[in-house]
Amino acid sequence: MSLFATLSRSIALTAMLVIASPAVLALEPTDEQRQATIEIADSLRYGHYADVEFDQAWSENAFRRYLDILDGQRAYLLHSDIKPYRHLETRFAEALFDGDLDDAFALHEKAEARRKARLAWLLARLDEGLALDFDGNERLEVERKDAPWARSESELDTLWQKRLKNDALTLLLSDQDSEQIETNLRQRYKGQLSRIEQTEPEDVFGLVMAAVTGTIDPHTGYLSPRQGESFDIQMSLSLEGIGAMLQSDGEYVKVSSLVPGGPADRADALEPADRIIGVGQEDEDEMVNVIGMRLDNVVDLIRGPKGSVVRLEVIPAQAVDMTRSHTVEITRDTVNLEDQAAQSEIIDVERDGTTRQIGVITVPTFYVDFDAWQEGEEDFRSTTRDVAIEVEKLKEAGVEGIVLDLRDNGGGALQEANSLLGLFIDRGPTVQVRDAQGRIQLYGDSDAGTLYDGPLTVLVNRLSASASEIFAGAIQDYGRGIVVGSQTFGKGTVQTLSDLSHGEIKLTRAKFYRISGDSTQNRGVEPDIAFPSLIDPERIGESSLDNALAWDTVQNVQYRRYGEPEDYLGTLTSRHESRAKDNPNFNYLAQQSTLARQLREQHVSVSLNREQREREMQAQEAEQLALENQRRLALGQDALEEWSDARDESDDDVMPAEYAHVLEAAEILLDYSQLKSAQRMVKR
Repeated sequence: MSLFATLSRSIALTAMLVIASPAVLALEPTDEQRQATIEIADSLRYGHYADVEFDQAWSENAFRRYLDILDGQRAYLLHSDIKPYRHLETRFAEALFDGDLDDAFALHEKAEARRKARLAWLLARLDEGLALDFDGNERLEVERKDAPWARSESELDTLWQKRLKNDALTLLLSDQDSEQIETNLRQRYKGQLSRIEQTEPEDVFGLVMAAVTGTIDPHTGYLSPRQGESFDIQMSLSLEGIGAMLQSDGEYVKVSSLVPGGPADRADALEPADRIIGVGQEDEDEMVNVIGMRLDNVVDLIRGPKGSVVRLEVIPAQAVDMTRSHTVEITRDTVNLEDQAAQSEIIDVERDGTTRQIGVITVPTFYVDFDAWQEGEEDFRSTTRDVAIEVEKLKEAGVEGIVLDLRDNGGGALQEANSLLGLFIDRGPTVQVRDAQGRIQLYGDSDAGTLYDGPLTVLVNRLSASASEIFAGAIQDYGRGIVVGSQTFGKGTVQTLSDLSHGEIKLTRAKFYRISGDSTQNRGVEPDIAFPSLIDPERIGESSLDNALAWDTVQNVQYRRYGEPEDYLGTLTSRHESRAKDNPNFNYLAQQSTLARQLREQHVSVSLNREQREREMQAQEAEQLALENQRRLALGQDALEEWSDARDESDDDVMPAEYAHVLEAAEILLDYSQLKSAQRMVKR
């Protein structure tokens, strides 16, 4: 028996379901929203950093983005549904400045009607009963953002037959029986239908404005009165939450970064690019399926009272299939300065039969206790003050150099980036900030003197952003040390929050530039010596975001060079590569990164044949397991039997692969120190 019986009745059944549905009043824009639209248009035209031209090309882009927001996977709307609104391709800008939201709301209403009808169709299939037949040769295309719009209802029926089958197969491969599968799918579809029926005009307005502002840059956005309490549009959950930054990724919610010292970071429960597909509370058995749910609604589910537990169903970033999800529990908490404080350690490096010592200072974020500072307290906590204490400790211990670890440091207080640099240079400029009118303001360290003038290396990764990039870029420009790791995030823009008559707007108003004149925007900071990383720059980082502002340059400023590290880079790189080729962790990171990218490129469709699906998953996981065991055996550890064991592995004797970055940064720093010493001896 086929999984989907009586398919010939589907179109007629869908029509009956729509007719039988209770009448719902059409959602219409309010006068407040119309006025806010005009204000947003004026803000974008006159206040944004970019010189925005609201021409036909902009209208086409805005219309396309709106369609992507409404139906990014081309799974609901028909070509004929969109045709009556095609005039917005040329008139979106005109409608925006007129505060005319009627057609945009009407298109949303059409998309919502299609969603309701499709969910009713899915529930009807469940009512007919599922016969789990997974023996055919069908495959489901998993990424359809570039697919053409369907021309007929039957074309979408075929797609959704496969989607329903895939939903059922995914649960089946998670060891659920037929009754559990039907119950879970019914709960999922009813939940989605219920959320649609709760849509309010403000929800629609937010989607329209997301399309409008998203055409300008990814950090400009409208905040509704409800969202106004959160400055960051990516939804920081640091306040009585889990301490994670989330962003939309198609139908999914993706972790973009973790708040250092936050609950998720401390629990080691999430990683960047993990996808959250379910949220549950500690006092509830059932998980709420959040696939297709709006980002702010997912955030509301995750937030909760301090001390309570939230359960998340997560698809790991490295997973190759939806069935490899797992559940994590995180206790909600606030993030304290103490949790984000700089810390130091001393690493022993064996060299020429002797043990040399290198200091490592981890700087999770650029923080300052603003309340204590404003009240005039002399001993207020800050990144610079805490790092200074750690530097003094390391100097007393007689280390030969210091590594500043800025990995995963998403930035923070700009003043701290300036003052922190002042510990390592005598007074001088740090960063240039250019506004929309081309005016440039120079920021820097004005305090005379240097706390530490010895060998220095800065370690960065893809999640080092904003103030971290300013600091690392300045170290490069001053020739003060070596920057190693991977290309940084590329967040080189400045936003301000302004009130509207209804809601608020976060607007990109300025851009950061290094003292050399190079922007940190989009490209970030390129390390002097690159390390392999499991963070895919195509999925995480400024360059992965739609309509990110471009990299450019301004005039450099005058500044003093403290050294010429580039003179040693050839030798340093050669020695690094010699060590890395025999380093199990570096080999693992490089090979795993390559494999993960290959698997994502291959994973454009999934088999709906159970045996074939299992074979594909097993083959992919076998490759990942082979790499992990190759690493473990090279480190003298026991091999794992299953790839899933690597996720649950808690063996403290096995070094985390990316800690090898810290050890190699120390090796490079020692090389640098010795080369400089030898050069000084020659000059004498």
